[in-house]
Amino acid sequence: MPLEPEEFPEEVQVAFFIYAFLSDKIEGMSGTYMGKDFLEVDLYLNLYGIKDRKETVFWLKVIDNVNVSIHRERQDRERKSEERRSSSSGDGKKYVHNVKG
Repeated sequence: MPLEPEEFPEEVQVAFFIYAFLSDKIEGMSGTYMGKDFLEVDLYLNLYGIKDRKETVFWLKVIDNVNVSIHRERQDRERKSEERRSSSSGDGKKYVHNVKG
């Protein structure tokens, strides 16, 4: 059973709050999810008057690492599923070439 946000300590709840505002980074060619863009973190830490910035950034990185891992696992499953589908979608005929030299 997943935890509810209010079950986490306040520092983690603040990190989840800030994390939701950050933009996603996606690699252009493959569409791979790269995590959140942390260039905006300082803006939100200042905007919301976060006192313990080190603690918040630590939890932001923990959340981001978990989120990236989840995305990566999902992409791997989808890629493997697509590979299985494409390899089994042949016409079912097997060709044997007997070549005598």
